[in-house]
Amino acid sequence: MFGAVAVQGSSFHPTCDLPMKLRTLVLSFALFTALSSHAGSALCPSTVPSLGGAVRGTEPLLPADNWWNLDVRAAPVDPNSAAYLAFINNGGTRRLHPDFGGEVSPGSVGIYGMPYAVIDAAQLRATVTFQYASESDGAGQAYYPIPTQSITQPHWVEGGAPASVDQRSTSDRHLLMVDCTNNALYELYNVWYDSAKGSWYAGSGAYFDLNSNQRRPTGWTSADAAGLAIFPGLVRYDEVNNDTVSDIGHAFRVTVRSTNGYVWPASHRAGSTAGALPMGARLRLKASVNGADPVLRSADPRMQKIFRAMQKHGLLVADNGSDLYVSGTFDTRWNNDVLNPAFALLSANDFEVIQLGWNPVGAVATLGGLSLAPASVVGGSGATGSVALSAPAPTGGATVALASNAAAVLVPSSVGIAAGATSATFAVSTSPVATNTNATLTATYAGISKSATLTVQAAAPPTLAKLALQPARVIGGQASTGSVALTAPAPAGGVVVGLASSNATLVAIPASVTVAAGASSASFHVGTATTRRNRSVTVSASAAGQTLQAVLTVTSR
Repeated sequence: MFGAVAVQGSSFHPTCDLPMKLRTLVLSFALFTALSSHAGSALCPSTVPSLGGAVRGTEPLLPADNWWNLDVRAAPVDPNSAAYLAFINNGGTRRLHPDFGGEVSPGSVGIYGMPYAVIDAAQLRATVTFQYASESDGAGQAYYPIPTQSITQPHWVEGGAPASVDQRSTSDRHLLMVDCTNNALYELYNVWYDSAKGSWYAGSGAYFDLNSNQRRPTGWTSADAAGLAIFPGLVRYDEVNNDTVSDIGHAFRVTVRSTNGYVWPASHRAGSTAGALPMGARLRLKASVNGADPVLRSADPRMQKIFRAMQKHGLLVADNGSDLYVSGTFDTRWNNDVLNPAFALLSANDFEVIQLGWNPVGAVATLGGLSLAPASVVGGSGATGSVALSAPAPTGGATVALASNAAAVLVPSSVGIAAGATSATFAVSTSPVATNTNATLTATYAGISKSATLTVQAAAPPTLAKLALQPARVIGGQASTGSVALTAPAPAGGVVVGLASSNATLVAIPASVTVAAGASSASFHVGTATTRRNRSVTVSASAAGQTLQAVLTVTSR
Protein backbone atom coordinates (compact mmCIF):
# COMPACT_ATOMS: atom_id res chain seq x y z
CA MET A 1 0.00 0.00 0.00
CA PHE A 2 1.12 3.55 -0.68
CA GLY A 3 0.51 6.83 1.17
CA ALA A 4 3.22 8.18 3.45
CA VAL A 5 6.65 6.83 2.52
CA ALA A 6 8.96 6.20 5.46
CA VAL A 7 12.67 6.54 4.67
CA GLN A 8 14.98 5.31 7.41
CA GLY A 9 17.07 8.12 8.94
CA SER A 10 15.07 10.96 7.37
CA SER A 11 11.84 12.85 7.88
CA PHE A 12 10.82 12.85 4.21
CA HIS A 13 7.01 13.02 3.66
CA PRO A 14 5.68 13.04 0.10
CA THR A 15 2.93 15.60 0.70
CA CYS A 16 5.42 18.14 2.07
CA ASP A 17 8.59 17.74 0.02
CA LEU A 18 7.27 17.26 -3.54
CA PRO A 19 6.43 19.80 -6.22
CA MET A 20 2.78 20.86 -6.29
CA LYS A 21 1.68 18.79 -9.31
CA LEU A 22 3.39 15.66 -8.05
CA ARG A 23 2.06 16.31 -4.54
CA THR A 24 -1.47 16.48 -5.97
CA LEU A 25 -0.90 13.19 -7.80
CA VAL A 26 0.29 11.47 -4.61
CA LEU A 27 -2.66 12.81 -2.62
CA SER A 28 -5.08 11.62 -5.31
CA PHE A 29 -3.54 8.18 -5.28
CA ALA A 30 -3.67 8.04 -1.47
CA LEU A 31 -7.34 9.01 -1.55
CA PHE A 32 -8.08 6.30 -4.10
CA THR A 33 -6.25 3.79 -1.93
CA ALA A 34 -8.21 4.76 1.16
CA LEU A 35 -11.53 4.53 -0.63
CA SER A 36 -10.79 1.11 -2.07
CA SER A 37 -9.17 -0.46 0.97
CA HIS A 38 -12.48 -1.51 2.50
CA ALA A 39 -12.43 -4.68 0.45
CA GLY A 40 -8.88 -5.09 -0.84
CA SER A 41 -7.26 -3.80 -4.00
CA ALA A 42 -5.60 -5.53 -6.92
CA LEU A 43 -2.55 -7.54 -5.92
CA CYS A 44 -1.49 -9.82 -8.73
CA PRO A 45 1.39 -12.31 -8.58
CA SER A 46 4.26 -11.89 -11.00
CA THR A 47 2.96 -14.74 -13.15
CA VAL A 48 -0.69 -15.47 -13.91
CA PRO A 49 -2.54 -17.70 -13.93
CA SER A 50 -1.09 -18.87 -10.64
CA LEU A 51 -2.10 -21.93 -8.67
CA GLY A 52 -2.60 -20.67 -5.11
CA GLY A 53 -0.51 -17.97 -3.52
CA ALA A 54 -1.17 -14.89 -1.42
CA VAL A 55 -4.28 -12.88 -2.29
CA ARG A 56 -4.85 -9.22 -1.34
CA GLY A 57 -1.92 -9.16 1.10
CA THR A 58 -3.18 -8.38 4.60
CA GLU A 59 -6.40 -6.72 3.42
CA PRO A 60 -9.85 -8.29 3.83
CA LEU A 61 -11.31 -10.00 0.78
CA LEU A 62 -14.71 -8.37 1.29
CA PRO A 63 -16.07 -5.21 2.94
CA ALA A 64 -15.56 -5.09 6.70
CA ASP A 65 -19.32 -5.41 7.35
CA ASN A 66 -19.69 -8.45 5.11
CA TRP A 67 -21.15 -11.51 6.86
CA TRP A 68 -17.86 -13.36 6.49
CA ASN A 69 -16.03 -10.61 8.39
CA LEU A 70 -18.49 -9.87 11.20
CA ASP A 71 -17.30 -9.85 14.80
CA VAL A 72 -19.80 -12.19 16.48
CA ARG A 73 -18.32 -12.26 19.98
CA ALA A 74 -21.29 -10.28 21.34
CA ALA A 75 -23.95 -12.06 19.29
CA PRO A 76 -26.73 -13.72 21.34
CA VAL A 77 -26.78 -17.51 21.68
CA ASP A 78 -29.65 -19.24 19.92
CA PRO A 79 -32.17 -20.74 22.39
CA ASN A 80 -31.86 -24.11 20.62
CA SER A 81 -28.06 -24.11 20.59
CA ALA A 82 -27.71 -27.14 22.88
CA ALA A 83 -30.14 -29.19 20.79
CA TYR A 84 -28.35 -28.33 17.54
CA LEU A 85 -24.99 -29.35 19.02
CA ALA A 86 -26.49 -32.59 20.35
CA PHE A 87 -27.63 -33.33 16.79
CA ILE A 88 -24.06 -32.81 15.56
CA ASN A 89 -22.64 -35.00 18.34
CA ASN A 90 -25.06 -37.72 17.21
CA GLY A 91 -24.87 -39.66 20.47
CA GLY A 92 -21.11 -39.24 20.88
CA THR A 93 -18.56 -36.44 20.87
CA ARG A 94 -17.90 -34.91 17.47
CA ARG A 95 -14.47 -33.34 17.10
CA LEU A 96 -13.27 -30.68 14.70
CA HIS A 97 -11.39 -31.75 11.59
CA PRO A 98 -9.33 -29.70 9.09
CA ASP A 99 -10.70 -30.48 5.63
CA PHE A 100 -7.53 -29.23 3.95
CA GLY A 101 -3.84 -29.95 3.57
CA GLY A 102 -1.39 -30.87 0.85
CA GLU A 103 -1.04 -33.88 -1.41
CA VAL A 104 -2.53 -37.19 -0.27
CA SER A 105 0.99 -38.59 -0.64
CA PRO A 106 4.13 -36.84 -1.93
CA GLY A 107 3.75 -36.22 -5.66
CA SER A 108 0.23 -37.65 -5.84
CA VAL A 109 -2.60 -36.34 -7.99
CA GLY A 110 -5.02 -36.58 -5.07
CA ILE A 111 -5.07 -33.60 -2.72
CA TYR A 112 -6.71 -32.30 0.42
CA GLY A 113 -8.48 -28.94 0.52
CA MET A 114 -9.68 -26.42 -2.04
CA PRO A 115 -7.23 -25.30 -4.73
CA TYR A 116 -7.71 -21.86 -6.24
CA ALA A 117 -6.38 -20.05 -9.28
CA VAL A 118 -5.30 -16.41 -9.33
CA ILE A 119 -5.96 -14.88 -12.74
CA ASP A 120 -5.95 -11.36 -14.16
CA ALA A 121 -8.17 -9.43 -16.55
CA ALA A 122 -6.35 -10.84 -19.58
CA GLN A 123 -7.50 -14.38 -18.91
CA LEU A 124 -9.71 -15.66 -21.74
CA ARG A 125 -13.33 -16.38 -20.80
CA ALA A 126 -14.95 -19.76 -21.35
CA THR A 127 -18.60 -20.73 -21.83
CA VAL A 128 -19.90 -23.28 -19.31
CA THR A 129 -23.01 -25.43 -19.72
CA PHE A 130 -24.78 -25.74 -16.36
CA GLN A 131 -27.04 -28.35 -14.82
CA TYR A 132 -28.68 -25.57 -12.79
CA ALA A 133 -28.52 -22.83 -15.40
CA SER A 134 -31.41 -20.80 -13.97
CA GLU A 135 -29.44 -20.22 -10.74
CA SER A 136 -26.01 -19.74 -12.34
CA ASP A 137 -24.31 -16.55 -13.47
CA GLY A 138 -23.12 -16.19 -17.05
CA ALA A 139 -25.04 -19.16 -18.46
CA GLY A 140 -24.64 -19.34 -22.23
CA GLN A 141 -21.90 -16.67 -22.25
CA ALA A 142 -18.12 -16.66 -22.54
CA TYR A 143 -17.97 -15.67 -18.88
CA TYR A 144 -15.64 -17.75 -16.69
CA PRO A 145 -11.86 -17.02 -16.70
CA ILE A 146 -10.81 -20.65 -16.49
CA PRO A 147 -7.06 -21.32 -16.78
CA THR A 148 -6.43 -23.77 -19.61
CA GLN A 149 -3.80 -25.43 -17.39
CA SER A 150 -6.65 -26.90 -15.34
CA ILE A 151 -7.71 -29.08 -18.28
CA THR A 152 -4.63 -31.30 -18.26
CA GLN A 153 -2.64 -30.44 -15.14
CA PRO A 154 -3.41 -31.81 -11.66
CA HIS A 155 -4.25 -29.79 -8.55
CA TRP A 156 -6.29 -26.95 -10.15
CA VAL A 157 -9.64 -28.60 -9.40
CA GLU A 158 -10.85 -29.89 -6.05
CA GLY A 159 -9.87 -33.54 -5.62
CA GLY A 160 -6.70 -33.04 -7.65
CA ALA A 161 -7.42 -34.71 -10.98
CA PRO A 162 -7.36 -32.48 -14.07
CA ALA A 163 -10.68 -31.03 -15.23
CA SER A 164 -10.66 -33.40 -18.23
CA VAL A 165 -11.13 -36.33 -15.83
CA ASP A 166 -14.85 -36.74 -15.15
CA GLN A 167 -15.25 -37.30 -11.40
CA ARG A 168 -18.53 -35.42 -11.01
CA SER A 169 -20.36 -38.41 -9.54
CA THR A 170 -17.83 -38.96 -6.74
CA SER A 171 -16.57 -35.46 -5.86
CA ASP A 172 -17.80 -31.86 -5.65
CA ARG A 173 -15.02 -30.81 -8.06
CA HIS A 174 -14.99 -27.10 -7.26
CA LEU A 175 -12.92 -24.73 -9.38
CA LEU A 176 -12.23 -21.32 -7.78
CA MET A 177 -10.80 -18.34 -9.67
CA VAL A 178 -9.72 -15.03 -8.09
CA ASP A 179 -9.49 -12.11 -10.54
CA CYS A 180 -6.68 -10.04 -9.02
CA THR A 181 -7.20 -7.18 -11.48
CA ASN A 182 -10.91 -6.61 -10.92
CA ASN A 183 -11.15 -7.80 -7.31
CA ALA A 184 -13.68 -10.44 -8.29
CA LEU A 185 -14.30 -14.10 -7.64
CA TYR A 186 -15.61 -16.82 -9.96
CA GLU A 187 -16.59 -20.23 -8.57
CA LEU A 188 -17.79 -23.42 -10.28
CA TYR A 189 -19.28 -26.57 -8.77
CA ASN A 190 -18.96 -30.09 -10.20
CA VAL A 191 -16.83 -29.07 -13.13
CA TRP A 192 -15.73 -31.20 -16.09
CA TYR A 193 -14.04 -30.44 -19.40
CA ASP A 194 -15.17 -32.67 -22.27
CA SER A 195 -12.02 -32.94 -24.35
CA ALA A 196 -13.85 -34.62 -27.24
CA LYS A 197 -16.24 -31.68 -27.60
CA GLY A 198 -13.93 -28.97 -26.29
CA SER A 199 -16.68 -27.90 -23.88
CA TRP A 200 -16.95 -27.03 -20.19
CA TYR A 201 -19.73 -28.42 -17.96
CA ALA A 202 -20.63 -27.72 -14.35
CA GLY A 203 -23.45 -28.11 -11.89
CA SER A 204 -23.62 -24.41 -11.07
CA GLY A 205 -21.52 -21.28 -11.16
CA ALA A 206 -21.40 -17.90 -9.42
CA TYR A 207 -19.69 -14.52 -9.69
CA PHE A 208 -18.91 -12.34 -6.67
CA ASP A 209 -17.79 -8.71 -6.71
CA LEU A 210 -15.39 -8.61 -3.76
CA ASN A 211 -16.09 -4.89 -3.30
CA SER A 212 -19.75 -5.62 -2.60
CA ASN A 213 -22.01 -7.25 -0.01
CA GLN A 214 -24.48 -8.40 -2.65
CA ARG A 215 -26.15 -11.70 -1.71
CA ARG A 216 -27.35 -14.27 -4.20
CA PRO A 217 -31.04 -13.89 -5.16
CA THR A 218 -33.36 -15.52 -2.65
CA GLY A 219 -33.64 -19.23 -3.37
CA TRP A 220 -30.51 -19.35 -5.53
CA THR A 221 -27.57 -21.61 -4.98
CA SER A 222 -23.98 -20.67 -5.90
CA ALA A 223 -21.06 -23.05 -6.29
CA ASP A 224 -21.90 -23.91 -2.67
CA ALA A 225 -25.17 -25.36 -1.41
CA ALA A 226 -25.89 -22.39 0.88
CA GLY A 227 -25.57 -19.84 -1.92
CA LEU A 228 -22.46 -18.32 -0.32
CA ALA A 229 -19.02 -17.68 -1.79
CA ILE A 230 -16.51 -20.41 -0.90
CA PHE A 231 -13.11 -18.74 -1.12
CA PRO A 232 -13.68 -16.03 1.55
CA GLY A 233 -14.42 -18.75 4.11
CA LEU A 234 -11.34 -20.90 3.58
CA VAL A 235 -8.50 -21.24 6.06
CA ARG A 236 -5.65 -19.91 3.90
CA TYR A 237 -2.00 -20.75 4.39
CA ASP A 238 -0.84 -17.22 3.61
CA GLU A 239 -3.02 -15.82 6.43
CA VAL A 240 -2.15 -18.41 9.04
CA ASN A 241 1.59 -18.33 8.45
CA ASN A 242 2.05 -14.63 7.76
CA ASP A 243 3.45 -13.15 10.97
CA THR A 244 2.38 -9.66 9.89
CA VAL A 245 -1.23 -10.86 10.10
CA SER A 246 -1.99 -10.91 13.81
CA ASP A 247 -5.62 -11.96 13.42
CA ILE A 248 -7.53 -13.76 10.71
CA GLY A 249 -10.40 -11.41 9.89
CA HIS A 250 -13.12 -13.76 8.68
CA ALA A 251 -15.25 -16.76 9.53
CA PHE A 252 -14.52 -20.23 8.20
CA ARG A 253 -16.67 -22.49 6.03
CA VAL A 254 -17.88 -25.63 7.79
CA THR A 255 -20.00 -28.62 6.79
CA VAL A 256 -22.49 -30.72 8.72
CA ARG A 257 -24.03 -34.04 7.74
CA SER A 258 -27.59 -32.68 7.32
CA THR A 259 -29.30 -29.30 7.20
CA ASN A 260 -32.81 -27.90 7.55
CA GLY A 261 -33.67 -24.87 5.40
CA TYR A 262 -31.57 -21.71 5.45
CA VAL A 263 -31.17 -18.42 7.31
CA TRP A 264 -29.31 -15.21 6.54
CA PRO A 265 -26.73 -14.89 5.08
CA ALA A 266 -27.46 -18.08 3.11
CA SER A 267 -29.89 -17.95 0.20
CA HIS A 268 -30.48 -21.62 -0.61
CA ARG A 269 -31.63 -24.76 1.15
CA ALA A 270 -30.27 -28.29 0.61
CA GLY A 271 -32.22 -30.36 3.11
CA SER A 272 -35.10 -30.49 5.57
CA THR A 273 -33.83 -32.78 8.32
CA ALA A 274 -35.63 -32.09 11.58
CA GLY A 275 -33.25 -31.00 14.35
CA ALA A 276 -30.43 -30.07 11.98
CA LEU A 277 -28.93 -26.61 11.59
CA PRO A 278 -30.02 -24.50 8.63
CA MET A 279 -27.62 -23.34 5.95
CA GLY A 280 -26.13 -20.03 7.05
CA ALA A 281 -26.10 -20.93 10.75
CA ARG A 282 -23.01 -19.81 12.63
CA LEU A 283 -21.13 -21.68 15.36
CA ARG A 284 -18.85 -19.74 17.70
CA LEU A 285 -15.99 -21.17 19.74
CA LYS A 286 -16.67 -20.38 23.40
CA ALA A 287 -14.47 -17.87 25.20
CA SER A 288 -14.23 -20.21 28.17
CA VAL A 289 -14.89 -23.90 28.74
CA ASN A 290 -14.74 -25.09 32.34
CA GLY A 291 -12.96 -21.89 33.25
CA ALA A 292 -10.25 -22.17 30.59
CA ASP A 293 -9.77 -20.66 27.15
CA PRO A 294 -10.11 -23.54 24.61
CA VAL A 295 -7.78 -21.69 22.24
CA LEU A 296 -4.88 -22.45 24.58
CA ARG A 297 -5.30 -26.20 24.30
CA SER A 298 -2.85 -25.92 21.43
CA ALA A 299 0.58 -24.47 22.15
CA ASP A 300 1.14 -23.74 18.45
CA PRO A 301 0.66 -19.98 17.86
CA ARG A 302 -0.59 -20.59 14.32
CA MET A 303 -3.27 -22.98 15.50
CA GLN A 304 -4.19 -20.46 18.17
CA LYS A 305 -4.60 -17.84 15.43
CA ILE A 306 -7.10 -20.13 13.65
CA PHE A 307 -9.00 -20.83 16.87
CA ARG A 308 -9.14 -17.12 17.77
CA ALA A 309 -10.89 -16.49 14.46
CA MET A 310 -13.44 -19.14 15.43
CA GLN A 311 -14.14 -17.15 18.60
CA LYS A 312 -14.36 -13.79 16.85
CA HIS A 313 -15.95 -14.70 13.52
CA GLY A 314 -17.18 -18.27 13.93
CA LEU A 315 -17.92 -21.10 11.50
CA LEU A 316 -20.60 -20.64 8.80
CA VAL A 317 -22.58 -23.73 7.74
CA ALA A 318 -22.28 -23.74 3.95
CA ASP A 319 -22.76 -27.31 2.73
CA ASN A 320 -23.80 -30.84 3.63
CA GLY A 321 -20.86 -33.12 4.32
CA SER A 322 -19.06 -34.52 7.33
CA ASP A 323 -19.89 -32.93 10.67
CA LEU A 324 -17.52 -30.13 11.73
CA TYR A 325 -15.17 -30.40 8.75
CA VAL A 326 -13.59 -26.95 8.43
CA SER A 327 -12.66 -25.98 4.88
CA GLY A 328 -9.27 -24.64 3.86
CA THR A 329 -7.01 -24.27 0.87
CA PHE A 330 -4.89 -26.90 -0.78
CA ASP A 331 -1.26 -26.04 -0.10
CA THR A 332 1.68 -28.42 0.01
CA ARG A 333 3.14 -26.37 2.88
CA TRP A 334 0.38 -27.43 5.29
CA ASN A 335 1.50 -29.99 7.86
CA ASN A 336 -1.37 -32.30 8.71
CA ASP A 337 0.68 -33.84 11.49
CA VAL A 338 0.15 -30.47 13.18
CA LEU A 339 -3.32 -29.60 11.88
CA ASN A 340 -5.15 -32.84 12.63
CA PRO A 341 -4.24 -33.29 16.32
CA ALA A 342 -4.71 -29.57 17.00
CA PHE A 343 -8.22 -29.48 15.52
CA ALA A 344 -9.11 -32.68 17.37
CA LEU A 345 -8.56 -30.81 20.65
CA LEU A 346 -11.88 -29.05 19.97
CA SER A 347 -15.30 -30.71 19.93
CA ALA A 348 -18.87 -29.62 19.26
CA ASN A 349 -19.29 -29.10 23.00
CA ASP A 350 -16.75 -26.26 22.86
CA PHE A 351 -19.01 -24.29 20.51
CA GLU A 352 -22.34 -22.49 20.72
CA VAL A 353 -24.78 -21.63 17.96
CA ILE A 354 -25.45 -17.93 17.76
CA GLN A 355 -28.98 -16.68 17.15
CA LEU A 356 -30.07 -17.98 13.75
CA GLY A 357 -30.06 -15.25 11.13
CA TRP A 358 -28.35 -12.75 13.45
CA ASN A 359 -27.61 -9.68 11.37
CA PRO A 360 -26.15 -6.66 13.18
CA VAL A 361 -26.24 -4.63 9.99
CA GLY A 362 -30.01 -4.61 10.48
CA ALA A 363 -31.30 -5.07 6.96
CA VAL A 364 -35.08 -4.60 6.75
CA ALA A 365 -36.82 -7.74 5.59
CA THR A 366 -39.02 -7.40 2.53
CA LEU A 367 -40.88 -10.04 0.54
CA GLY A 368 -38.40 -11.49 -1.91
CA GLY A 369 -40.39 -14.16 -3.71
CA LEU A 370 -43.24 -16.65 -3.97
CA SER A 371 -42.72 -20.01 -5.63
CA LEU A 372 -44.75 -23.17 -6.20
CA ALA A 373 -43.60 -26.77 -6.56
CA PRO A 374 -44.82 -28.22 -8.77
CA ALA A 375 -46.28 -25.38 -10.80
CA SER A 376 -48.80 -27.66 -12.54
CA VAL A 377 -50.98 -30.35 -10.95
CA VAL A 378 -54.01 -32.47 -11.81
CA GLY A 379 -57.11 -31.22 -10.03
CA GLY A 380 -57.44 -32.92 -6.67
CA SER A 381 -53.66 -33.05 -6.15
CA GLY A 382 -51.62 -30.80 -3.87
CA ALA A 383 -48.63 -28.49 -4.26
CA THR A 384 -46.22 -26.73 -1.91
CA GLY A 385 -45.81 -22.99 -1.83
CA SER A 386 -42.76 -21.15 -0.51
CA VAL A 387 -42.34 -17.51 0.50
CA ALA A 388 -38.94 -15.90 1.02
CA LEU A 389 -37.76 -12.66 2.58
CA SER A 390 -34.81 -10.52 1.51
CA ALA A 391 -33.42 -10.57 5.08
CA PRO A 392 -34.12 -12.50 8.29
CA ALA A 393 -37.56 -12.02 9.82
CA PRO A 394 -37.56 -9.59 12.76
CA THR A 395 -38.17 -10.44 16.41
CA GLY A 396 -41.63 -11.97 16.65
CA GLY A 397 -41.42 -13.31 13.11
CA ALA A 398 -43.16 -12.19 9.92
CA THR A 399 -46.72 -12.98 8.83
CA VAL A 400 -47.17 -13.19 5.07
CA ALA A 401 -50.77 -12.92 3.80
CA LEU A 402 -51.82 -15.41 1.11
CA ALA A 403 -54.66 -15.41 -1.42
CA SER A 404 -55.91 -17.36 -4.44
CA ASN A 405 -58.12 -16.02 -7.22
CA ALA A 406 -59.55 -19.43 -8.13
CA ALA A 407 -62.13 -21.45 -6.23
CA ALA A 408 -60.38 -24.66 -7.29
CA VAL A 409 -57.19 -23.66 -5.46
CA LEU A 410 -57.14 -23.17 -1.71
CA VAL A 411 -54.31 -21.68 0.41
CA PRO A 412 -54.17 -20.72 4.08
CA SER A 413 -54.92 -17.06 4.85
CA SER A 414 -51.31 -16.54 5.93
CA VAL A 415 -48.01 -18.25 6.65
CA GLY A 416 -45.56 -17.32 9.39
CA ILE A 417 -41.79 -16.97 9.00
CA ALA A 418 -39.98 -17.50 12.29
CA ALA A 419 -37.74 -14.79 13.72
CA GLY A 420 -34.28 -15.04 12.14
CA ALA A 421 -35.51 -17.24 9.29
CA THR A 422 -35.85 -16.06 5.71
CA SER A 423 -38.41 -18.49 4.28
CA ALA A 424 -41.39 -20.72 5.04
CA THR A 425 -43.57 -23.19 3.15
CA PHE A 426 -47.33 -23.77 3.03
CA ALA A 427 -49.73 -26.36 1.60
CA VAL A 428 -51.79 -25.72 -1.54
CA SER A 429 -54.86 -27.89 -2.20
CA THR A 430 -56.85 -28.17 -5.41
CA SER A 431 -60.22 -29.53 -6.56
CA PRO A 432 -61.01 -31.44 -9.77
CA VAL A 433 -61.75 -29.16 -12.72
CA ALA A 434 -63.55 -29.76 -16.01
CA THR A 435 -61.02 -27.75 -18.03
CA ASN A 436 -57.45 -26.65 -17.40
CA THR A 437 -57.45 -23.66 -15.03
CA ASN A 438 -54.74 -21.13 -14.21
CA ALA A 439 -54.88 -19.80 -10.66
CA THR A 440 -52.93 -16.77 -9.46
CA LEU A 441 -51.62 -17.04 -5.92
CA THR A 442 -50.53 -13.85 -4.17
CA ALA A 443 -48.32 -13.32 -1.13
CA THR A 444 -48.16 -9.93 0.62
CA TYR A 445 -45.85 -8.63 3.33
CA ALA A 446 -44.96 -5.09 4.41
CA GLY A 447 -46.74 -3.58 1.44
CA ILE A 448 -45.00 -5.74 -1.17
CA SER A 449 -46.85 -8.44 -3.12
CA LYS A 450 -45.50 -11.32 -5.17
CA SER A 451 -47.51 -13.61 -7.43
CA ALA A 452 -47.14 -17.08 -8.90
CA THR A 453 -49.32 -19.12 -11.23
CA LEU A 454 -50.52 -22.65 -10.53
CA THR A 455 -51.98 -24.58 -13.45
CA VAL A 456 -54.72 -27.03 -12.42
CA GLN A 457 -55.20 -29.63 -15.13
CA ALA A 458 -58.44 -31.40 -15.87
CA ALA A 459 -58.10 -35.10 -15.21
CA ALA A 460 -57.88 -37.18 -18.36
CA PRO A 461 -61.22 -38.92 -19.06
CA PRO A 462 -61.22 -42.49 -17.79
CA THR A 463 -60.94 -45.28 -20.32
CA LEU A 464 -62.08 -48.87 -20.30
CA ALA A 465 -59.82 -51.07 -18.26
CA LYS A 466 -61.71 -54.39 -18.30
CA LEU A 467 -64.70 -56.31 -19.68
CA ALA A 468 -65.56 -59.56 -17.92
CA LEU A 469 -68.27 -62.23 -18.18
CA GLN A 470 -69.05 -64.42 -15.17
CA PRO A 471 -69.43 -67.20 -15.81
CA ALA A 472 -67.84 -67.26 -19.25
CA ARG A 473 -69.53 -70.60 -20.10
CA VAL A 474 -73.25 -71.31 -19.66
CA ILE A 475 -75.86 -73.81 -20.84
CA GLY A 476 -78.24 -72.24 -23.32
CA GLY A 477 -81.16 -70.63 -21.49
CA GLN A 478 -79.08 -69.70 -18.46
CA ALA A 479 -77.82 -66.17 -17.67
CA SER A 480 -74.38 -64.68 -17.13
CA THR A 481 -73.31 -61.34 -15.65
CA GLY A 482 -71.15 -58.87 -17.51
CA SER A 483 -69.09 -56.12 -15.92
CA VAL A 484 -67.05 -53.19 -17.17
CA ALA A 485 -64.33 -51.35 -15.26
CA LEU A 486 -62.75 -47.93 -15.88
CA THR A 487 -59.19 -46.75 -15.31
CA ALA A 488 -60.47 -44.05 -12.93
CA PRO A 489 -63.74 -42.98 -11.29
CA ALA A 490 -66.32 -41.65 -13.70
CA PRO A 491 -66.73 -37.86 -13.80
CA ALA A 492 -69.98 -35.98 -13.20
CA GLY A 493 -72.76 -37.40 -15.39
CA GLY A 494 -71.14 -40.83 -15.46
CA VAL A 495 -69.72 -42.76 -18.40
CA VAL A 496 -71.99 -44.54 -20.89
CA VAL A 497 -70.47 -47.76 -22.20
CA GLY A 498 -71.97 -49.14 -25.42
CA LEU A 499 -72.56 -52.91 -25.57
CA ALA A 500 -72.93 -55.28 -28.52
CA SER A 501 -73.31 -59.03 -29.12
CA SER A 502 -72.04 -60.80 -32.22
CA ASN A 503 -75.15 -63.06 -32.06
CA ALA A 504 -77.99 -61.12 -30.50
CA THR A 505 -80.42 -64.01 -31.06
CA LEU A 506 -78.36 -66.36 -28.92
CA VAL A 507 -76.87 -63.85 -26.44
CA ALA A 508 -78.96 -60.81 -25.50
CA ILE A 509 -77.48 -57.80 -23.72
CA PRO A 510 -78.60 -54.18 -23.23
CA ALA A 511 -77.47 -51.55 -25.72
CA SER A 512 -75.40 -49.82 -23.03
CA VAL A 513 -74.54 -49.66 -19.36
CA THR A 514 -73.76 -46.50 -17.36
CA VAL A 515 -70.91 -46.24 -14.86
CA ALA A 516 -72.25 -43.79 -12.29
CA ALA A 517 -70.33 -40.61 -11.39
CA GLY A 518 -67.62 -41.42 -8.86
CA ALA A 519 -67.86 -45.16 -9.55
CA SER A 520 -65.30 -47.09 -11.53
CA SER A 521 -67.37 -50.14 -12.59
CA ALA A 522 -70.88 -51.32 -13.53
CA SER A 523 -72.53 -54.66 -14.33
CA PHE A 524 -75.19 -55.77 -16.81
CA HIS A 525 -77.43 -58.83 -17.44
CA VAL A 526 -76.52 -61.31 -20.16
CA GLY A 527 -79.33 -63.61 -21.29
CA THR A 528 -78.97 -66.68 -23.55
CA ALA A 529 -81.23 -68.89 -25.66
CA THR A 530 -81.11 -72.69 -25.99
CA THR A 531 -78.93 -74.13 -28.69
CA ARG A 532 -78.47 -77.57 -30.26
CA ARG A 533 -74.68 -77.21 -30.41
CA ASN A 534 -72.01 -75.33 -28.54
CA ARG A 535 -71.59 -71.76 -29.79
CA SER A 536 -69.11 -68.91 -28.95
CA VAL A 537 -70.43 -65.35 -28.98
CA THR A 538 -68.32 -62.17 -28.75
CA VAL A 539 -69.53 -59.43 -26.42
CA SER A 540 -68.10 -55.96 -27.03
CA ALA A 541 -67.95 -52.87 -24.78
CA SER A 542 -67.06 -49.45 -26.20
CA ALA A 543 -66.40 -46.03 -24.66
CA ALA A 544 -64.38 -42.95 -25.68
CA GLY A 545 -63.23 -44.62 -28.89
CA GLN A 546 -61.95 -47.72 -27.11
CA THR A 547 -63.43 -51.24 -27.48
CA LEU A 548 -62.87 -54.33 -25.35
CA GLN A 549 -64.17 -57.83 -26.12
CA ALA A 550 -64.95 -60.98 -24.18
CA VAL A 551 -66.20 -64.39 -25.34
CA LEU A 552 -69.20 -66.19 -23.86
CA THR A 553 -69.52 -69.91 -24.67
CA VAL A 554 -73.14 -71.19 -24.82
CA THR A 555 -73.43 -74.99 -24.69
CA SER A 556 -76.23 -77.35 -25.64
CA ARG A 557 -76.24 -78.97 -22.21
